[in-house]
Amino acid sequence: MNDLVTDVKSLEIETLKNLKNSKANNTLRAYKADFRDFALFCQQNGFSSMPTDPKVLTLYLTQLSKSSKYSTLKRRLASISVIHKLNSHYLDTKHPVITENLLGIKRIKGTYQRAKKPILINDLKKIIEVINKDKNKKNILKNKALLLIGFAGGFRRSELVEIQYEDLEFVPEGVKIFVKKSKTDQSGEGMTKGIPYFSNPDYCPVVSLKKWIEEGDVKSDKIFDMSDRNVALIIKRYARVAGLDENKYSGHSLRSGFATSTAEQGAEERSIMAMTGHKTTQMVRRYIKEANLFKNNALNKIKI
Repeated sequence: MNDLVTDVKSLEIETLKNLKNSKANNTLRAYKADFRDFALFCQQNGFSSMPTDPKVLTLYLTQLSKSSKYSTLKRRLASISVIHKLNSHYLDTKHPVITENLLGIKRIKGTYQRAKKPILINDLKKIIEVINKDKNKKNILKNKALLLIGFAGGFRRSELVEIQYEDLEFVPEGVKIFVKKSKTDQSGEGMTKGIPYFSNPDYCPVVSLKKWIEEGDVKSDKIFDMSDRNVALIIKRYARVAGLDENKYSGHSLRSGFATSTAEQGAEERSIMAMTGHKTTQMVRRYIKEANLFKNNALNKIKI
């Protein structure tokens, strides 16, 4: 009997370990940060945060709705649920008191959220021109390669900073970059992105990457060796110097810029998804819709 109890406990420990490993480190950190905010709310109001119950959770969501977007409420709800699972507690997030409260909030606030701007071709050129004027040659080589590769590969910033020297294969057509793991590929199946040479070497991601590797003496480990947060800071810094509104751009602006720019040039949905690694069409179609806002505008038929 004791052996059976011991086996069950070890299985519980192993199961919790599996649950934790099913999520990326960045995702787990985000869940924990969300839960800390909920725990603070509970502490301030005399509620239990672990385990909690639907009534307490819906009060928190109501409070949060006064200052946050609907998407933030949905994310916090998911985070609190996951943290409960990791601590062997069940939380009924489908309880009517939660779902009906969210529905009411949704009707009052709506779900629209203004996304950060994509870095389009002209924006990218302005930023590269600013980088070229940097007094530090290492900064020029590294940051130019970082932004051009990030844009051309439609990379998430978390993918971009994880690229290692061994993931690269230069071929006559350009460079192949193997992405070991991504947000939508937590099992680690991986995917290979092919980035061709551009006709203009000044803006060519392959040429810039080669120069950074050769002159920066990057022959092992991570190519860019920085945190994903630094990618956003670099984008904002150079955008500001280029005369762009830095507050309108983020680390995601390279990825959305690739999708929007290629859609503007008529790239098919499937080819965009093949590069970005999107598993569903929802987000990609949003980029295509944005790209075609004026191209397929009904007002183009009016002549005044």
